[in-house]
Amino acid sequence: MVLEATMIVVDNSESSRNGDYVPSRFEAQADAVNLIFQAKTQSNPESSVGLMSMGGAGPEVLTTLTTDIGKILDGLHRTKIKGSSHVSTGINIAALALKHRQNKSQRQRIIVFTCSPIAEDEKAMEKLAKRMKKNNICIDFIAFGDLSDDTTKKLETFNDNIKGGEGSNLAIIPPGPNLLSDSIVTTPILAGEGMGGGAGMGGAGGEAGPGADNDLGFDPSMDPELAIALRMSLEEENARKERERKEQEEKEGKTNLEGIPEGDEKQPLLNQDGEPSGSAESQPNAAGEKKDKDDEDKMDTA
Repeated sequence: MVLEATMIVVDNSESSRNGDYVPSRFEAQADAVNLIFQAKTQSNPESSVGLMSMGGAGPEVLTTLTTDIGKILDGLHRTKIKGSSHVSTGINIAALALKHRQNKSQRQRIIVFTCSPIAEDEKAMEKLAKRMKKNNICIDFIAFGDLSDDTTKKLETFNDNIKGGEGSNLAIIPPGPNLLSDSIVTTPILAGEGMGGGAGMGGAGGEAGPGADNDLGFDPSMDPELAIALRMSLEEENARKERERKEQEEKEGKTNLEGIPEGDEKQPLLNQDGEPSGSAESQPNAAGEKKDKDDEDKMDTA
């Protein structure tokens, strides 16, 4: 799978207090962040994920690139809801964090959650998209909530100017009965991680095809939590089989070694003639020489 360094930018502006997503917009983002982290790290254990917020007085890096989910959850716990969002500044800071990643072979990706109006104008968004594309950074937008036509148009303009062969996506998810994380599973944002289906840009994403996940045997979009549980179960089963195979190989190798006869530890390696003491030719001579020596050692007591 793709080796990536991903910065997730959450919207912690006042708009994230809204309860049109269960239990709230911000809590829905936190649940989705956990899902994205699991998808990225399970797809490739060497992939790393960072977290930052873009609300309040200004964007803040909450967690640098890591493979520890505990650090991501801690960053979410420390996030306060306040102020308005700063999309452009947040993306620029996220790009700077990716630039300083330790593993330069990782592809760069930014996933931005937005549920509030975008202050930047359409031209500024277009310029930002071209700059990110020049730096080979993929950017996925997850737009949710009651978005105005002006906000939607800005996001579509950004996506049209950045999308390319590397894959940048826009998912617009309207309020509904489903959890935000469940809706993200069906978008192209997680399709590359084997968790979603091929959805079109500019919508909440299409349903995954019947054969979208052949190893599970069913459409994961119908029950994302079950799909994740089954995938983890399969990975654990494969790991168990691999351990058993290695243990069996080690056991067979030990058995083969036990079949090799060991020499007498008390027996010297070389006899008096410098010949190996364990050779067949030297054994009779050694026995004769020992007998002669014993005879010489006997004292004449007559």
